[in-house]
Amino acid sequence: MRTSTLLLVLLLSTLILVPRAHAQTSHAATQSAMDAAVQEHVASTASDREDVLRVLNLPQVKAVAGQAGLDLRKATTAVATLDGDDLKAASAQARQVERTLAGGQSKIVLSTTVIIIALLVLILLIVAID
Repeated sequence: MRTSTLLLVLLLSTLILVPRAHAQTSHAATQSAMDAAVQEHVASTASDREDVLRVLNLPQVKAVAGQAGLDLRKATTAVATLDGDDLKAASAQARQVERTLAGGQSKIVLSTTVIIIALLVLILLIVAID
């Protein structure tokens, strides 16, 4: 009787420990894959900020901001606080402005002016809300 009780205890202990040991398997993503994903995100965010800052430093953008009475210094410093969807939206608008200006046009068309003003207002609103 004592042997069967001991055998039953050992069997139940083994059955209890098996799921716990199985749960300790490695993660689906390796540490190097997670590090690479973080580095990619950091690089993407830095690239988006550079795009916005590059457009804010264009002479045409400075002229439009001056005519509209917008402070480019506030917008430039505000870019550092942007992140997530706000930064993506601002960088998309900045790239649109850059593409439009790089199209060989010597003067700013109305759509480019509107995009520039929208970009500046978006940046300033985001900063004001935060």
